[in-house]
Amino acid sequence: MNVGGTLIAGPASSGLSGTLTIPGDKSMSHRAIMLASLADGITDIHGFLPGDDCLATAQMFVAMGVRIDWLNDEKTSLKVYGVGLHGLKKPTDILEAGNSGTCVRLMMGILAAQPFDCVLSGDSSLQKRPMKRVADPLRKMGANITGEHDLLPLTIHGSPLHGIHHTSKIASAQVKSCILFAGLYAQGETTITEPRPSRDHTERMLPLFGQSIDVDTQCVIHLQATGKLTAPTEPIYIPADPSSACFFAVAASLIPDSQITLKSIGMNPLRNGWQRILSDMGADLTLQHSTIVGKEEVADIHISHQRLHAIDVHPADVPDAIDEFPAMFAAASLAEGTFKLTEATELRVKESDRIAVMSTALRLAGADIEEFPDGAHVLGGTLKGGVTIDAHGDHRIAMSMAVAAQCAESDICIKNAATITTSFPDFVPLAQLLGMNVHWDEVER
Repeated sequence: MNVGGTLIAGPASSGLSGTLTIPGDKSMSHRAIMLASLADGITDIHGFLPGDDCLATAQMFVAMGVRIDWLNDEKTSLKVYGVGLHGLKKPTDILEAGNSGTCVRLMMGILAAQPFDCVLSGDSSLQKRPMKRVADPLRKMGANITGEHDLLPLTIHGSPLHGIHHTSKIASAQVKSCILFAGLYAQGETTITEPRPSRDHTERMLPLFGQSIDVDTQCVIHLQATGKLTAPTEPIYIPADPSSACFFAVAASLIPDSQITLKSIGMNPLRNGWQRILSDMGADLTLQHSTIVGKEEVADIHISHQRLHAIDVHPADVPDAIDEFPAMFAAASLAEGTFKLTEATELRVKESDRIAVMSTALRLAGADIEEFPDGAHVLGGTLKGGVTIDAHGDHRIAMSMAVAAQCAESDICIKNAATITTSFPDFVPLAQLLGMNVHWDEVER
C-alpha cells in the first residue's frame, strides 16, 4: 500500500529520559463523538485524539447535521451539539472512514436504523478488511446492507431493527459495540455472548449518557433500549491511549540507561495485555498515582531499562494486547530466548497482515522469525539495520519498527509510514523529546 511518508530511525545515542503526556485514547474518542452526537443536549469532551481516524468519525456526524465546535487549535477539546437518536440527516455524499475499522464498523450499527440510505467507504486498506462479521448480525436484527462480498463500499438502507441474542465466535469490541449501537434503536432486548470479555469502553460509556447496560458473570451483555440518550452534565475526559504508550514503554525497556514516565495512561483491565506481557518478559513497569476518570482507571507508568527475556504468550492475554503485538515483536527480536505467540489469527486482518508484514520487516533488519497461521516464534538477538522496510501503510508497523531501530546497529528506513497520523500524529516529536533517534525524511516530504 503506497501512502508515502518515510521515517529514518535509530540507533539511539543514549538512554531515554523524561515525562510525557500521551494523546487521548483512540477507541474512547470514537465512542465519545458517536454517543454525544446521538444524545439530547451538549456534551463537552476533553482529551480527544485528533488523529485522522477519529476526525473521520467527527466528519461523518457533521455531514449528517451534527454541530461540533472545536475549543482549541489542537482539536483535543470540543463541544458536540447532539441531535438525539433520531435526529441525524441524510448525508449528501459518501461517508468516508479513511483507514479506521472502528469508525466504519461502529457506524454500521448506527446507520442501519436511520430513516435514510447512505454509502460507507474507506481507503484501499480498509476496503480489504472484513465487514461480514458485523453485517451478518445486523442483518439478523433487520438491517438491509448491500455490497460485493460484504467489503467496502457498502450501501446501508435504513430499516427498523429488533433485538437479537448474538453469540460471537471471537472476542471483538468492534463487533460487540456495533451490535450495542444498533440495539439502541431495536425493539426488544439485545444480548451478546462473548467467548471471553473484550475491551468494554462502550459498556462503560453508555451509562454516562443515561443508557443502562448489564454484564453478567457469564460474559453475556444485556441492553434494553431506553429510546433516548442524554448528554452528561459533566465533561467527558478521555485518558491517554495505552496503545500509544506501549511504543515508548517498549523503547525504554530496550534502551540501556532509560528512565521515563508516561502520564495518565488508561488502565482498563481489558486493554493492558501488553503490560502483562512486557512485565512477564522482565520489564520494570511501576504504576503511580492511580485514579478514576469517568468510568475508567488511569495511572502514570514509570519505565526503567531492564534486559528482557522471551516468553510463551498466554492465550488469555492475546485479545487484551491485540493492537500492541507489532511492538511486542520488536521487543521479542531483542530479548533473550524464543518468544512464542499463538491464537492470534486476528492480527492477519488488521490494517495489514501484521504477522506477515512485521515478520518480513524484522527479518530484513536481521531478526530470526518463524511465521505460523495464528502467530509467530521470534528468536531474540541483535538487529543489524541498514535496510529499507515497508510498513504497508500500517501505523503500528511503522512505529514498532521505529522502536526496534533504536537498538539496531545502523539506521532503518521505514517507507509508507504516513498513516501514523491516523492514530498518533505526535509520535515523532514526542519520541524525539524522550531522546529516540527518529525523524521524517525531509527530502521526500
